[in-house]
Amino acid sequence: MGAFIVFEGCDGAGKSTQARILHKRLSRQGFSVRLTHEPGGTSLGEVVRRRLKSRSGLAPMTELLLFAAARAELVQKVIVPELGSGEIVICDRFTASTVAYQGHGRGMDLGLIDGLNETAAPGLRPDLTVLVDVPVEVGLARKKSGLNDTNDTFESEGAEFHQRVREGYISLVAQDPGVWFVVDGTMDKRVTAAAIWERVQPLLGAGGG
Repeated sequence: MGAFIVFEGCDGAGKSTQARILHKRLSRQGFSVRLTHEPGGTSLGEVVRRRLKSRSGLAPMTELLLFAAARAELVQKVIVPELGSGEIVICDRFTASTVAYQGHGRGMDLGLIDGLNETAAPGLRPDLTVLVDVPVEVGLARKKSGLNDTNDTFESEGAEFHQRVREGYISLVAQDPGVWFVVDGTMDKRVTAAAIWERVQPLLGAGGG
């Protein structure tokens, strides 16, 4: 089996940048590695992604179920087959995002979310989850200064929502610290990437070059 590495973080934390940096570094060193993201990574997932980016005010339950459907498709069509063939899979967001955003952010029932997560990804747990953590005001400022001024469903939420999301992530780390690596996303991205690389190396075994 390969290694399953997930990147998590609030909006503007820089997790997608770090996921791409790790993917590039592993590829350069000869590892067989797949980079994917949620929602997305499959034809259904990309449809769901576009719908959630539309800021059209979906009901929270609809939003939750769309994420679960996209995840089930990604797990069955991409993640499980790739891991089974010995690939390293890097996923930009996974089940923890649903707990943080729909559970803590939206205030939906955490038991329901845990059940849906298990249904969509039965028995699948990341070998490592990297939380790229920044203060809420830093993440939101980064988003506002970006080239794309069209906020999606979550980016358009206020600071209080994003603070609840961040607190949700912190509570998840406290519950299971062994599978989380929290890194300061306010550092230079090269420094952050170096810290992540040091933590990832023990997962790699003898593969690569």
